Amino acid sequence: MDNLLKSELFKLKKDRSFRKLTLALMIIAALFPLIASINGTEQLSVNEIFLTIIGRNNYVLKLIPCLLAGYFIASEYSLGTMKSIVSSGNSRTRIYISKLMVFSFGAIIFSVILPIGMTGTGAILSQFNDMPDLKYFAQIIIFTMLYAAAFASIMMALATVFTDSGKTIGLLILIFLLFDGVMFMLASKITLFEYIYNYSVFKLSYDIININALESIEVFKLAIVPIVTYVIFGLVGVFVFLKKEIK
Repeated sequence: MDNLLKSELFKLKKDRSFRKLTLALMIIAALFPLIASINGTEQLSVNEIFLTIIGRNNYVLKLIPCLLAGYFIASEYSLGTMKSIVSSGNSRTRIYISKLMVFSFGAIIFSVILPIGMTGTGAILSQFNDMPDLKYFAQIIIFTMLYAAAFASIMMALATVFTDSGKTIGLLILIFLLFDGVMFMLASKITLFEYIYNYSVFKLSYDIININALESIEVFKLAIVPIVTYVIFGLVGVFVFLKKEIK
């Protein structure tokens, strides 16, 4: 298992899509506060920058890893790399779990670049003016990482089904863009869908920013749902991978 993890981490490090996406997010994280400080008439508020990006970080959580899923996961099927990995003697369960762990790690890195990068850059440019509460900042980052991993488990399970990189990217982006709207429409008409949506990572990810205002039971739900989602879709992915004919 250790060798599999090291191998996947090495591939992630060398993956051009991962490196380019990471670099792009880092550039955005540096430029946004810089432009705001140049154009603004008042001193930058680091807390405002942090709250602004957390409110919009859902797009990074749900969409950017879709690109990595296509290039890092699905492309291995079309290129024949997966066949070589499977024939190496390692069990399919271990192969899938190691890939899921590394892919989740990549998704987590994407998810925290903007919050941490923009906050850090804003703090330097504003000389630490109006910093966010440290406890709140830490909670937001931890929950962001949890939800990034949960979304990654869903993406990888679907990437295992689709296998083609182009198809995977297109369908994943379509699914993650439309899911909220479709579920909201169904939830307004059917109680079961309302219950499913209210307890889904898609809905709860929007509540991360309001964690200070949530009661203990709501915070527990906010924490347990992504963990359960990660486990469930991890098992679903393993099952699909075990049954899949790899050419």
